Amino acid sequence: MDVYEAVTSRRAVRGFTDREVPRQVLERVLSAAAWAPSGSNLQPWHAYVLTGAPLAELRKRVGERVATADAWDEPEYQQYPPALKSPYHDRRSAFGEQRYGSLGIPREDLEARQRAASANWDCFGAPAALFCYIDRDMGSPQWSDVGMYLQTVMLLLRAEGLHSCPQMAWAKYRRTVAEIVSPPDELMLFCGMSIGFEDPAVDYTRTGRAPLDETVTFIGG
Repeated sequence: MDVYEAVTSRRAVRGFTDREVPRQVLERVLSAAAWAPSGSNLQPWHAYVLTGAPLAELRKRVGERVATADAWDEPEYQQYPPALKSPYHDRRSAFGEQRYGSLGIPREDLEARQRAASANWDCFGAPAALFCYIDRDMGSPQWSDVGMYLQTVMLLLRAEGLHSCPQMAWAKYRRTVAEIVSPPDELMLFCGMSIGFEDPAVDYTRTGRAPLDETVTFIGG
């Protein structure tokens, strides 16, 4: 698979089979992803990979919290600006309509939307999950570095025939994740990532992208 195909075929998959992802494949992907760029080579990412019994235990504990309507953990970072302006608000709204519309869930059915969202914390059935942390002392440029690392991981997964779904939603249950992975206190959970083989039986509608002239300006010859 060439780079262009990896980029264009990568998407947030929300339906995985239970087929095991070989440990050596994950090690190969994460070893190569270490070459992702970072300012002054800080490499500010800290990844924890769960499979098997530890992942099952995390799902169980979070599932119990979801079932009892336990309040989300207090946020440690702001996922979106409180007043999201256009065109970003428009794109987010369009995504929500497309995502839940494809599941047959109308806008006003908040309970059904919450049930659909809860699949995040079952990793959409994936047999492996990565949890990415960053040191609390790091600034915006290092968060950018972490994003480039995660993108590199996702593209390498595609090269291995795997799919993924990055999920900031895991930060809402960061304390439960910490019970399983035991990160040092100085680390903050940014996101999780479900990893596995796509379940072809799960329908999806792919989210579009803005036209080039909406996000790119060419200056010069």
